[in-house]
Amino acid sequence: MSKKRSPTYLESLGHLETDIIISKLNPSDVASVACVNTHLKSLAYDDSIWSSFCKQQLNLSSPIDPQGNLCPSFKAAYGAWREAYSMYPWPLVRRVNNVWGRIRSWLTDNFSAVLPTLRKGASEDDLNQLEESLNVKLPLPTRVLYRFCDGQELSNDESMGRVWRNLCGLLGGYFFRDHTVNVFLLPLNNVIQGNKNVKWVHNSRRRYIIVASSLVSHKKFFFLDCEKGQLLVGTKNSVSLMPCVSNGLITTEQDSESGSKQDGMLLWLEEYVRRLEMGFIRPRQEGNIRSISLFPEEPSLCSVATTSVGQSSSCALFLPDLSELKKETEKYVFAYKIRFSLKPERYVDYGRFSNSGVLIQLHLIIKSNENVVGEINEQAMIDNLIIHADDGVEFVCLGRMSCPTLPGSVEGSLTFIPTRMGGVRGNPIMIEVAKFPLLLPADYIF
Repeated sequence: MSKKRSPTYLESLGHLETDIIISKLNPSDVASVACVNTHLKSLAYDDSIWSSFCKQQLNLSSPIDPQGNLCPSFKAAYGAWREAYSMYPWPLVRRVNNVWGRIRSWLTDNFSAVLPTLRKGASEDDLNQLEESLNVKLPLPTRVLYRFCDGQELSNDESMGRVWRNLCGLLGGYFFRDHTVNVFLLPLNNVIQGNKNVKWVHNSRRRYIIVASSLVSHKKFFFLDCEKGQLLVGTKNSVSLMPCVSNGLITTEQDSESGSKQDGMLLWLEEYVRRLEMGFIRPRQEGNIRSISLFPEEPSLCSVATTSVGQSSSCALFLPDLSELKKETEKYVFAYKIRFSLKPERYVDYGRFSNSGVLIQLHLIIKSNENVVGEINEQAMIDNLIIHADDGVEFVCLGRMSCPTLPGSVEGSLTFIPTRMGGVRGNPIMIEVAKFPLLLPADYIF
């Protein structure tokens, strides 16, 4: 006669106590508990436990697989995710899922027009084809990033409209006068084609690939160094490429904190979405143009001047795609943006001229280490950049400047004259432009 088996410690506990203990385990340990006997298996298969794992590790509120299909249970959904990404370190998968989830959440709340451009994740076959075509080996983080999202749709469908397509670049941009940049994250098929079109990349022994590009007339490219994991930015000219991420942040070995490698592309995207969430980078509508503007909104990089007639807010954006660090001139190039508004009582005086435009007399002094190194003294019409507000009217003045050495600063004044056809002008009004800094970004270049 067989001897009766003694109950395990877990079996000797009450149902509530056992549930609490199992809920404290990780998924691997819960799966091991399920192998002990039928009773513990039923407890370990409780879907509330797996719902918690899906929420904590994948931020899932419903049981869906990586393709968005509904699964019969949270346990099945968790298993589908683990199987789909079984070839990658799980901490890295969770980290990439987190960054893409944050990007989509921010877009939903702030710039939903970009969401339809995001493509479904690439397959392992797609990634292998790129590596074979370009003779490179992608860093693991970049592979996982593309598994979650294969860049943006670069549709030529005229019904979408040229302006809509060109201003939905996920990675943002800027414009001033006739210079416009708006950067899209490229899908794998365009990465392959783009590398073949840029001769120095195609012929280079360095394992660079183009991963993002501006689709308008003025080019800006992001390159990934597949050997070192660094992300670089510049134009088609290889001489002026700049690293986007501090080399000290990139790890080719296992990162002790996250348990996975981190390349420049992953680090850059994490910092980019952090700045979006903090409001340091925002969607802006200037005239008829709406896009993600890279002009900084951090208080430390902007200046504000308030007078009896109105207020100005000024900042500068470093332009790596136009800077030539190896040259004495045009070494550090910046775009500047000066927003200024009239007080309501001044708006009444201005109203009869508002349909014809404003003539601006701009005077800016550029300094490097407190020494004057340049000056801007020019006139411009800004009728196409007027933004009407409920309590007055706001204008935006955009332009470009360079500085031979950094750090630098800019200060000056704006005198604007309401003007209408026939040469009739209103009274000129001067607004101070408070000093704002010209700085080379420290750890990340956008």
